[in-house]
Amino acid sequence: MADASIVRYNAQKKIAKLFSPFITGLSMQEINQYLADTLRQLRHDRSWSLDRAASECGVSKAMLGQIERGESSPTVATLWKIASGFDTSLSSFLEPAPAELRGVTLRSADALRQRPTADAMLMAPLFPFDARYGFELFEFTLLPGYERLSEPHSQSVVEHVVVVRGVMELLVRGVWQRLGEGEAVRFAADQPHGYRNPTSAPAVFHDLIHYPPGSDSQSR
Repeated sequence: MADASIVRYNAQKKIAKLFSPFITGLSMQEINQYLADTLRQLRHDRSWSLDRAASECGVSKAMLGQIERGESSPTVATLWKIASGFDTSLSSFLEPAPAELRGVTLRSADALRQRPTADAMLMAPLFPFDARYGFELFEFTLLPGYERLSEPHSQSVVEHVVVVRGVMELLVRGVWQRLGEGEAVRFAADQPHGYRNPTSAPAVFHDLIHYPPGSDSQSR
């Protein structure tokens, strides 16, 4: 009889080979092109001019034009403004929903983790938004000293933050809350909030962002 550890190892190799096309994310060049194409398509679907899009998103016309031409990599804060302006999900600008194989989707944070925007924060879109489920799931890494204040997202958007490693602080209802490994917070993200890492070591957290039924995110 074969050793159990060998059987498990061979099974893991078989599974990894089977799912390998679905584990990795897009390259930086592909992300920038996908962002440009998605923004252009969203404007086209709504028949919005750059002026109209700039007004709805609170982002300059020049910046939107640069993004559509692939000449600018916006910060996460800017991407959120654009997503809120179009009432769509953040991950919809990063990559499409990953393919499923026999009802299973396997992803690797190590393979996906990168800095897709001009920001000192690493991002891994573990599960980009899928209207069937109504949420997207990110792994975020805050580098030491990093702080980001976020404007309100679309109405009724809810975030679920779970600290995986290190210590971070979360701004909710005007108060910074210190969170350690294994601690979690759920909050209404349609109000000002923020994230920061006051320590000398990276802080890693998972962020499940849920979008309400009936939003453009859910209808895409």
